Parts: sequence; C-alpha cells; structure tokens
Amino acid sequence: MNAMIRIALGMAVAASLSGCAMASGGNGGASGSLYSGYKMGGNVGAGTGTKTGEACVASILGIIATGDASLAAAKAAGGITQVSHVDHDIFSVLGLYAKSCTIVVGQ
Repeated sequence: MNAMIRIALGMAVAASLSGCAMASGGNGGASGSLYSGYKMGGNVGAGTGTKTGEACVASILGIIATGDASLAAAKAAGGITQVSHVDHDIFSVLGLYAKSCTIVVGQ
C-alpha cells in the first residue's frame, strides 16, 4: 500500500508541474508547449489611424487569470472611436505564464 501512495503522490506532483497557462488570439492561432510569442491581426475598417490602444489579459499556471483584453477596453485605452486595425500579441512560457493583448489602431 505504501508504494501505491508514493505512485499517487508522484503523479499528483507531475500533474501540478505541467502547467496550464495558455494564451490565445481572437482568431485562433498556434500554441507552443514550451514557448509562444507571436502577433496576429487583420483589417477592420477603411483608412489608417494615428492612435493606439492596448488591453491585456494574463494567466498564471492556468489557475489565475485576470484582465480585460476586449476591443472596448483597447479602444478606451487609446481614446479611439473609429477602429481601422486590430492586432493580437500572444506570449506564453512553459505553461507557467501567458499573456494575450488586443492592440487597436484608429482615430
């Protein structure tokens, strides 16, 4: 019975060390198990913009996640009323820490 307890404890420790923090862009994207660092984007409206706003959400171990990466939060951060372009900046390391940001360009 002692061996069973050791095996169960070992499996619990291994599962807790695997990490679960993941970041995802608004349109899907790639996900690396060791490291992810990429940008995604696409045009939303006509024209260009001179203002930029950014809103982010972060996760630690997939246990705690906080933030607001919504389009509305990014627009408010940049004082933008008319959106011309939206990008997503994705960062993740070893499933320990992940961050996903929405970046808005417009007027």
